[in-house]
Amino acid sequence: MAEENQTNPAANGAQGEQQQPQFSLQRIYVKDLSFESPKAPAAFQAQWNPQVNLDLNTRNSQLQDGVYEIVLSLSATVTNGDETCFIAEIQQAGIFIIQGLDEAAMRHTLGAFCPSILFPYAREAIDNMVLRGSFPPLLLAPVNFDVLYAQAEQRRAAEAQGNA
Repeated sequence: MAEENQTNPAANGAQGEQQQPQFSLQRIYVKDLSFESPKAPAAFQAQWNPQVNLDLNTRNSQLQDGVYEIVLSLSATVTNGDETCFIAEIQQAGIFIIQGLDEAAMRHTLGAFCPSILFPYAREAIDNMVLRGSFPPLLLAPVNFDVLYAQAEQRRAAEAQGNA
């Protein structure tokens, strides 16, 4: 009976060697920030009927084993008629510790989950710059990074099939 209560040390060793998923946010910071108002002060005198063009990109790099920098780049160009009123750009970055994920989960975490954490910070910084430029607030709508990631994966799979 004593033998039945003992566990298999080899099985425990194998379980101990499996790395548990780990995710930790280490730092969020602004890597680059820019605001231009090429038509000021004339832009303030025109009838305000803005058109907003938003460009959004992400990139990541591995700093060391299990440590990644993710950079979310936002560029908002606002025009009024044919005139560019302002351009607000930010590179919002974060350092994340991510370990113990399979390849698909790691790509999703780097491509969707981390950027979704950074986006509110970038959105706030863009809005603050626009207000300091004396323009009306620019409240960017939330972005579904999971959908953007899924679309990018579909494009990548289609390109891989096209190249094969």
